[in-house]
Amino acid sequence: MAEHIGSIIELTVDKIAHGGIAVGRLDGRVVFVSDAIPGETVRARVSDDRKKSFWRADAVEVLQPSEHRREHVWSAAAIDRDPRGRAGGAEFGHIALAHQRELKRQVLAESLQRMAGIESDVVVEPLPGDPAVNGLGWRTRIRLHVDEQGRLGPMASRSHSVIPVQDVPLATAAVQAATPFAERFVGLGTLDVIAPSTAEPRLVIGEQKPTVIRELVGEREFRLDDTGFWQVHRSAPVALTRAVQEAIDPALFDPRAENLDLYGGVGLLAAAVADRFGAETRITSVESDERATDHASENLAEWLGASAETGRVDRWLRELDSGASAADRDRLRAATIVLDPPRSGAGSDVMTVLGRLALAQLVYVACDPVALARDVALAAEAGYRLARIRAFDLFPHTHHVEAVATLIRG
Repeated sequence: MAEHIGSIIELTVDKIAHGGIAVGRLDGRVVFVSDAIPGETVRARVSDDRKKSFWRADAVEVLQPSEHRREHVWSAAAIDRDPRGRAGGAEFGHIALAHQRELKRQVLAESLQRMAGIESDVVVEPLPGDPAVNGLGWRTRIRLHVDEQGRLGPMASRSHSVIPVQDVPLATAAVQAATPFAERFVGLGTLDVIAPSTAEPRLVIGEQKPTVIRELVGEREFRLDDTGFWQVHRSAPVALTRAVQEAIDPALFDPRAENLDLYGGVGLLAAAVADRFGAETRITSVESDERATDHASENLAEWLGASAETGRVDRWLRELDSGASAADRDRLRAATIVLDPPRSGAGSDVMTVLGRLALAQLVYVACDPVALARDVALAAEAGYRLARIRAFDLFPHTHHVEAVATLIRG
C-alpha cells in the first residue's frame, strides 16, 4: 500500500498495548502510536500502512497532553525530534515514573486475564533508590552501535538506523564516564560498556574475545564472561534473588528432591535456592551456553548437592522425562523448578513436559508479560494454578517489566 505513509493524522489514544505502544482508532481502524500516553489527543505521522486492520504511527505533536506527561529524560528520544531520528531504548521516558509502573501493571494484568483467564491485582514495585533519582542511572551495561561515520549510538525504534548520541541517561555514572562518545569507530559494528560491581568499567569493542569478570550479589561473588548474560539493573540481582527465595513455598520444598534451575545462566537463582534452604540442597542448573555452565559449576561449587549441565532446556527435559526411573519420578514430583527463560518464554514444549512431570511447584521468572500469561495458561492445562505473583520495575523508562510467579498443583 504505502499511500498513507508520511500522512499526518489526528486521534485520541485510550490504552497501552504490549510493547509500550499507545492504541487509538481512526475511522474504525486501530492505530498503534508511539510516544503517546493513554488519554492524549495527538497528531501522528503514519509510518506503516501495510495492514488493512491497523496502522502504525509516531506522535509528532501533543494537542491534549496527559497529566502524566513529562519532559523526556533523554533529549535524543524527545518528541520534538523527527521520529526517524529518535533514539530507541527509552520509550516511556516522557511519562511520570509512577504512571509508567501503572501502565506496565495494566499490560501484565490484561495479559493474564485475556490469555489465562486470571484476574490479578498485581502491582509493579520499584527497585530501591529508583524513585529518588527519577529512574535514571541504573544500567550497568550498554551496547551502542556504530554508524557509517564511526559515531556511537543506539538504534532508532523498530529500525536499523544508528542515532548518534552524547549521553545515555539510563546508564550509571560510571558507564557514562567510560563511554567514548567523542571517538570514532569506523568499520566496527558495536561497542559494549560494562561496569562490573567489583571492578572499573571496561569496553568490549566489536567481536572481542570474552574475559572473566566478577559480580557481587550481597556477599556472594559470581564469575561470568564480560559478554555473557547478567541483569543490567544495578539492583536487579539482589532483588531477584530475594524475590525467588520468597516465591518458593517452604512447605512444598524438599531439599532432597530433583530440584532444577532452568535457563540457569551462571547460577544466580540456583544459588538463591541453595542459600535459602541450606548447603545440602540438591539442585541442577541447566543452561545452553557452555561457558555460562562452566562458570555456574564454579559459582555453585560450595553446595554439595548443586551441579550445572549444558543443554537446550527443551531437549534436556525431554531426555529427563523419557529416561526417568520410578524413583526419579518420585523425586521430581517433590521438586521445585525455577525457570528464567528468554523474552520468548518457555513455550509449549517445555511447559508440556513440566506438566507431565507433576512437579510440586514452579517459580517462573519472566521478562515478558504475554509470554508469561501464555505459559501460565499452558501450566493450567496440566493442573497448575497461579498461587502468587509479584512484578518489578527492573527497566525504568522502558516498557519492560519483570515478574516472578509461583505455580502449584491443584
